[in-house]
Amino acid sequence: MKTSFFSRINLIRIAIMLAAVAIIMTIVPHTDHQSYSYESGQPWRYPLLTADFDMPILRDSASARAMRDSIDRTFVPFVKREANIESSNIERFENAIRNISSPHEAQLLTLLLRKVYQTGMVEPEVYEVLKHHENKRLRVSQSENGGTSIINIDASEMQSPVKAFAMIDSVYTATIHESNTSPLGQEVIKALNICLVPNIVLDTAANTKYRNQEYLNANGALGLIKKGQRIVDRGEIITPQIYTNLNTYQEMQRRNQNTTTSHTYFFAGQVIYILICLTLLYMFLYNYRSSFFNDIRKMLFLMTFITFFVVFAVLMFEFFANGLFLVPFAAVPITILVFFDARTAIFSLVTTVLIVALIATFQFQFIFLELCVGLVSTFSIRQLSRRSQLLRTALFSFITYVICYLTLCIIIEGNLSGFLWRNVGIFAINAVVLSFAYILILVMEKIFGFTSTVTLVELSDINNPVLRRLAEEAPGTFQHSMQVSTLATEAARAIGANTTLVRTGALYHDIGKVESPVFFTENQHGVNPHAGLNPETSAQKIISHVTGGLALASREKLPTVIKSFISEHHGQGLTKYFYNTAVNENPGKNIDKSLFQYPGPNPQSRETAILMMADCVEAASRSLSDYSPQAINSLVDKIIDSLVADGMFNEAPISLKDINTVKETFKKRLATIYHSRIAYPDLKRGTAPAAAKSEPAPVAPKPAPENKLSESPAVIDPEAPIIPADNSVKDTQDPAGDKKE
Repeated sequence: MKTSFFSRINLIRIAIMLAAVAIIMTIVPHTDHQSYSYESGQPWRYPLLTADFDMPILRDSASARAMRDSIDRTFVPFVKREANIESSNIERFENAIRNISSPHEAQLLTLLLRKVYQTGMVEPEVYEVLKHHENKRLRVSQSENGGTSIINIDASEMQSPVKAFAMIDSVYTATIHESNTSPLGQEVIKALNICLVPNIVLDTAANTKYRNQEYLNANGALGLIKKGQRIVDRGEIITPQIYTNLNTYQEMQRRNQNTTTSHTYFFAGQVIYILICLTLLYMFLYNYRSSFFNDIRKMLFLMTFITFFVVFAVLMFEFFANGLFLVPFAAVPITILVFFDARTAIFSLVTTVLIVALIATFQFQFIFLELCVGLVSTFSIRQLSRRSQLLRTALFSFITYVICYLTLCIIIEGNLSGFLWRNVGIFAINAVVLSFAYILILVMEKIFGFTSTVTLVELSDINNPVLRRLAEEAPGTFQHSMQVSTLATEAARAIGANTTLVRTGALYHDIGKVESPVFFTENQHGVNPHAGLNPETSAQKIISHVTGGLALASREKLPTVIKSFISEHHGQGLTKYFYNTAVNENPGKNIDKSLFQYPGPNPQSRETAILMMADCVEAASRSLSDYSPQAINSLVDKIIDSLVADGMFNEAPISLKDINTVKETFKKRLATIYHSRIAYPDLKRGTAPAAAKSEPAPVAPKPAPENKLSESPAVIDPEAPIIPADNSVKDTQDPAGDKKE
């Protein structure tokens, strides 16, 4: 059934792509010219750069700053006289001293205050400026005849309030000493301090206006670079002046761009370019990785991860010189390889590099370097199972960077004159950052709920609390799980499935048996708890190891992929031993199959399908008395063919060719495990050395009972109890892999 283009899942995919494009376009610089990365004091690494238009030559920042400092030191302040301050403060002073001084003293003090105001009393900051000027002058801006004139005034006699007070005090003291009168009183001093207010104040508006004009002169053009004239050539050291010229050139380019329609076209071109790159990725996933394409969570992860790296690369490019080569692009395929596969990882790398190339200065060199390093890193790691592998991959990436960089220098320059050890240091930093990709993998694993190979390896450690509990409380089940894990891993390797996932899933598939281990044959020691139970109750006890295992997995926070092995290793098969018993005990009665059926689902992946086959075959192999190749081959074929016939693998993406390969792998592996052993010959009396005579002769093995497997088309049920000798029920097994002994 075909899905409509406008279906909900397709609209979500399109929305994810458009969101990625919007985020990338928000951060990508929208310039229709080449961007350059350069530093003052370093050689120009690009070809000859000429001006596309006439542009001014501005002072470099150091010269402009020095010029502004010089202007500040020599600038003559603009002031204005406040006449109302003079009259009001003289009147206030006269009123204040009228009753506290004699008429002669009052007249003298008023005369001195009036003289200070007539000469001019300036603000303290203006007085400080005058102290450092050789020509003690100030400027006054006056409006006349519709224009403005500037008048210079002599300020050599002007005083600050402090100096004015000292002058008045000095003259008054000298005068009253001659007349033998008393010196200044406290009330007079207080009145003077209140009334000594500057009447020559700064003209803030004029100061700002004329100071800025002088700044403009300092920042003004020193000359003109004509269109087509050289700005800088390859290898030339970027002086402060050239650095300023380059900044001017870049700024004028942006300004010219914003005033033309080319910006709109360039923006549209960037959007189309990114859409093409992401569409190609979508097409690859649709045609070759449909399981990923149909999983919205996986699509969201891929697009989010690629978008994150593009945004990070753009920010590094914008804020750091050579920042683009500090970005560990090899982490893209490594991280995706851990969760998906190599082809998806490589295609994601190509998509990321092509999008970032949009902002790269040397696009060919950038694409060549990053693709080579990314591919080598991907090939070197194959399957990440140990953190130490990242160190090796980081070393390979560094070596690849250096080799490719040398190659580019030879191609572009024809020699190694352009080789810079500084760039080698940048590549080393990149490799060090790449070695910490393990942290990024853990973050992605937690955010999107994936399970990495590293996590699976950690879970497969038999010292894990869950497996240790299984070994202690259900040792038979633990040994069974170990054997199943070995068989399933070999089969997965043979058909190219995920061996690490199969190995780990097989170890955990029966953990639910720890709740009631005695109900399962491998853990029984002569006591059969099923003897007093009806078939329905016994079946529920057996089935509960699936539901109990899922509950235990949830409590222990095991990954979802491990839970799938627990729920799918029996599928929706029947506990046939107990179902058949119920039917036999109730002839003519309709028995409800649902009471004997596992909850399922049937295997949904190649890995869980392999586990189902390995589980059934391993359990059945323990009932063999004849381990000849013919008996093993017959056992494997019979069990797996019955599973196929019951449709257990209809929902799993496993082919008949894969199933046949699994069969052959099981046969070889079981033949190796149960190989024939030679019998030790007994020593004849009187011929053995004295030391040997004291050793007991080996006990000859008891003859094995006749193998009944070939007598019945039924196979061994892995989950059924041991039946006492007097029980008339024969050994059987259902095709779904239920053990019955």
